[in-house]
Amino acid sequence: MRHKFLGIGEPGYHPVRKLRTVVSGLRYAVLYDWSVTYKLVLSAFILAGAFALRAWVDFLLILVATAFVVFAEIVNSAIEALCDFVEERHNEKIKVIKDMAAAAVGIAMFAWLAVIVVELARYFQR
Repeated sequence: MRHKFLGIGEPGYHPVRKLRTVVSGLRYAVLYDWSVTYKLVLSAFILAGAFALRAWVDFLLILVATAFVVFAEIVNSAIEALCDFVEERHNEKIKVIKDMAAAAVGIAMFAWLAVIVVELARYFQR
């Protein structure tokens, strides 16, 4: 896709190419980042339970919480990889950037865990 402001890239918008890029990035994250994989697998089981019980609001809440935490994990991994690419040696400024990205994941994971724990407790009460 052509970047409007920089004037680089190929002209035209190709939704299939965009979707292929999304799937490729998610595949890479699932295969090489355990923190993404286990969250998706655990959420898939709980989503299946919510779907089977026809608890649509619960299903959507779990889906949004999972998307939020997976998004944060992928962005954190990308930031860490970019920082390592730019500076291979220890750098205090890079450390602060990585710590901030990890804090964002921590916040997202706290929200995800809260949703998962509440939903699991509700399932076991039924």
